[in-house]
Formats: sequence, structure tokens, C-alpha cells
Amino acid sequence: MYEVKENILATLAYFDIFKYPLTSGEIFVFLKNRYHQSDFDLALRYLVAHQSVYQFGNLYSLKNDYSLVTRRFNGNQKAAELVKIAHKIGDWLIRFPYVRGIAVSGSLSKNYADENSDIDLFIITAKNRLWIARTIMHVFKKLTFLVGKQDYFCMNYYIDEEQLEIREKNIYTAIEVVTLIPLQGDTVIEQFYTANSWTREYLPNKIMRISSAKPLKPSIFKTVFEKCLNNRLGNLIDTLLMNITSGRWRKKTEQKKTNSKGAVMAMETGKHFAKPDPGNFQARLLGQYEKRISQVMIEPQGDLLAN
Repeated sequence: MYEVKENILATLAYFDIFKYPLTSGEIFVFLKNRYHQSDFDLALRYLVAHQSVYQFGNLYSLKNDYSLVTRRFNGNQKAAELVKIAHKIGDWLIRFPYVRGIAVSGSLSKNYADENSDIDLFIITAKNRLWIARTIMHVFKKLTFLVGKQDYFCMNYYIDEEQLEIREKNIYTAIEVVTLIPLQGDTVIEQFYTANSWTREYLPNKIMRISSAKPLKPSIFKTVFEKCLNNRLGNLIDTLLMNITSGRWRKKTEQKKTNSKGAVMAMETGKHFAKPDPGNFQARLLGQYEKRISQVMIEPQGDLLAN
């Protein structure tokens, strides 16, 4: 019984970092172990009764703060609007050369958005053509600034078909993987999920979704463009673009340039991946998570099973 309570508190502690209360169903899905539903329900009721967890209708939080419920409600509504836009954006971006899969990531994939939210996109490209695809897409993004739509095209995280497995394996990356909202490329998204089945070690109750991803449709422009660069020249260009982009980002980090949110800009790069790392975000978040767990992980007094 104690272990179930501990798991519930740890799950709520993670989402508490984002000020996001959860439903009982969401808590159950993000537990790090499997439990019978009856044991889970009993443990949750115990934590609420002893005010280790606070209940507001169908939502649960570590904080006795109803404003978090209002925040979530408004955020869910805003997210629903942005997800509709994201589907239209996915329909457009999948036409770009070497793009094989697109999914929504970030806070939007957790069903939350506010007035400052972007549409963060996770992109899967063809093998050894990530940097060509990324460069073309980011040239296009420069044009979106002219019409003030750049927040709709935050193509942050790229991987290619050669390396579908996410290298870092922790609770943060596991949650990011399983909460992706697939938009395009049903086949490659399924391959991606297979390559990242390690997430079950962290989230055994969460089933990754692929039903919303559309199948790839042939495009004459895309086919012709790729045929022209599916050779040694394409290999050289892709490597050159990787080196140029990596060099520019290293300089930004060394000069401590900051993004719109004040974090030092940084990007981790390789032949088969490119991902932002502003202010060493992942490490800082995991540190916050461990600290939050230590604050709430006080062994409950008594045990409902003994009653």
C-alpha cells in the first residue's frame, strides 16, 4: 500500500513542477509501476483524506490552490484550439523534402497552452538527410516572421530514420515520448514507438498512440527533389549543413545569447539528431523533480489496509 501512495505522490510531484493538476486517470497512466485499480483508488482516497493530496472535483494536486484548476481549464481550451492549427501545419510541412513524420511535442502535447505558447513540433526525417530537411524548413520559418506566424512553426527536435531511439532515458524523456501527438507519417511514427519501447520501464501503464497520424502521400516536387540529392552530393551537402549549423549554435552558446524566455541558447547536434537545450533545461528539470519528491515523500501515517 505504501508503494502505491509513494508512486502517486511522485507522479503528482512531476506535474506539480508545471503547475498542472491531474485527473485520477492521468495519475494512474503516469505511475512508474502497475497496480490493481482498487489498490490505486484506495491509496488515492487515503492521501486525500490525510491532506497529502488535495482534490478539486475530478482533479488532484499537491497544492491546496484552486487557481491551478482554473489555470488548467483555460489551458486545455487554448490547447484544443492550437492542436487544430497544428494539424493544418502538419499537412503543409509534410510536403517538405525528406520529412517522414511530424508530431506535436512540448506543453501542447500535454493538452496545455497559454497566450505565450508555441506549437512545438517533433520532426522525423529520411536517413542521413536531417540537415537538408532542417535547413529548408528553417529557411521557410524565416519567412513566417514576415506574417507574425513564427510561433506556429517551432520545429525544435529532429531525428532521422537511422537513429529513431532517443538517447537520454529518464522520466522526462519518457513522458515527452509517450505524450507526443502524431500528425503525419503513421508508419515511421510506429517505428519510432517500437524503437523507444524502453519508455515502458518508466511508464508501464501508458500506451503510445499512433491512430491520429496520417499516412504519407506522394508529392511530385518532393520526389523529384529527393531523387536529385539521393547520392554522394546529397551526403556532402547534409554533412556541410550540419557543420555550419552546429558551429553557429556553439557560437551563440559561447556568447551567452538568450532566447525570448531569457534562457541561454544551446543546441545538441549530431548526424542523426538536433535538439534544443536552452539553459540545460532537461538537467535542471530533473533536479527540480528530485527536490520536489524529497519535499513530499513523507511516509503516510497509518494505513487504510489495516482498517
